[in-house]
Amino acid sequence: MRRGQAVTTLLNSRAGRRQAMRRIRPRRSPAVPLLVIAWAGAAAVLSLWWRNTPNVEGTTQWLTGAGRLSGLLGGYVLALVVLLMARVPALERRVGSDRVARWHAMSGRYALCLIVAHVALIVAGYAEQAGTGLVEQAVTVVTDFPDMIEATIGTVTLVVIGLISAGMVRRRISYEIWYYLHLLTYAAVFLTFWHQLSTGAEFVGDETAQTAWYALYGAVTALVVWYRLLMPLRLNLMHRMRVEAVVPEAPGMVSVLIKGRRLHRLGAEAGQFFRWRFLAPGLRWGSHPYSLSAPPRPELLRITVKAVGGHSSGLASLEPGTRVWAEGPYGAMTAARRSRGKVLMIAGGAGITPIRALFETLPGRGGDLTLLYRARSVDDLALWGELKQIANERGARLLYAVNGPDGARPEITSERLRSLLPDVEDHDVYLCGPPGLAEHAYEALREAGVPDRRIHHESFEL
Repeated sequence: MRRGQAVTTLLNSRAGRRQAMRRIRPRRSPAVPLLVIAWAGAAAVLSLWWRNTPNVEGTTQWLTGAGRLSGLLGGYVLALVVLLMARVPALERRVGSDRVARWHAMSGRYALCLIVAHVALIVAGYAEQAGTGLVEQAVTVVTDFPDMIEATIGTVTLVVIGLISAGMVRRRISYEIWYYLHLLTYAAVFLTFWHQLSTGAEFVGDETAQTAWYALYGAVTALVVWYRLLMPLRLNLMHRMRVEAVVPEAPGMVSVLIKGRRLHRLGAEAGQFFRWRFLAPGLRWGSHPYSLSAPPRPELLRITVKAVGGHSSGLASLEPGTRVWAEGPYGAMTAARRSRGKVLMIAGGAGITPIRALFETLPGRGGDLTLLYRARSVDDLALWGELKQIANERGARLLYAVNGPDGARPEITSERLRSLLPDVEDHDVYLCGPPGLAEHAYEALREAGVPDRRIHHESFEL
């Protein structure tokens, strides 16, 4: 504990704060340009079908034409699904990891629907043409067409992954089981890829189309290998992180202090997070996202975690010296999002961790910073001593809202926000907390006149 207290003192020193603070120019989210590029790619895929479909007449051609089109679009969207799994920094840090995750989930649903439609329409079209039954024709397609056995295995795998990712099923299985089954997406995509070139009318005999498809999937594969395998390997070999100490902060909440070599070269910023894997019994198979709860120092990082599951509860028993495997940094809720001089920060529960780091390092006058911390009780105000010290040194406003003696919850409403900050609509707002708190606070902020573009929030719910 003494060593942990000494390291915590280093984190909270004025010299450390001056080292962590720097001016960052606001950046615009590239979401709109990226969506334009994605839709342009879909238009290019449609042109392949259009070029190879001079006319459509009769039921057979309508079914097979629709099957070819859904197959092309399904293959294209599937490449985007994998791209969104690659953890490309340009997406993770600027668009936001939570937004990328939503795009991944949405595009996965679209890809699965298109692939199922492709299979059904193609089989129906071929059955209509041959005058056979659907089952007989399906068996013929799988056994007689090139690369179709592999494609069938890949398609079934994709359907299974889609089913376990559905909300009702996902909530009933552990994150680790879901995560490792989800990785089978790579194998499924590999198995389904080859039949597109060997049986697809748009690719057979068209070297230009084949080259473009190879380029699309090759580029996506290169990004996955680089950012999911090689970059994490390089990061961990270079920085060699280990647990330095575990410090209790509040009931059910601990800080894990992590030492390493030249950690300033990670390029991490306050408000960002890493995906952490602790190589200790019972924890080594889980990789979970936890935010930095203090600005990164040259040889020290800190995360503060609330025990809400098996993995997070196990962090309290970590021994000093435990090896740490990290991936990141990720996240877009940084000082770069700030566009106004005045800032309101709203935190609840474990959401205080990235907010605490931002409270220390956001550029500007302290009087322009206000932090509202929502918790069940005063005892649950984790890192409160540090927050008071930062507020005193910066001249910032630090407020908290806890349940009353009878358990009554103080709601965050537009009226209360206006009474707290009459000019709240002129503030940038950083918001982090449980889904319920975040939703209610967001609605109150919008009612109070804060534009959506100035409410900065990332969700790490898995």
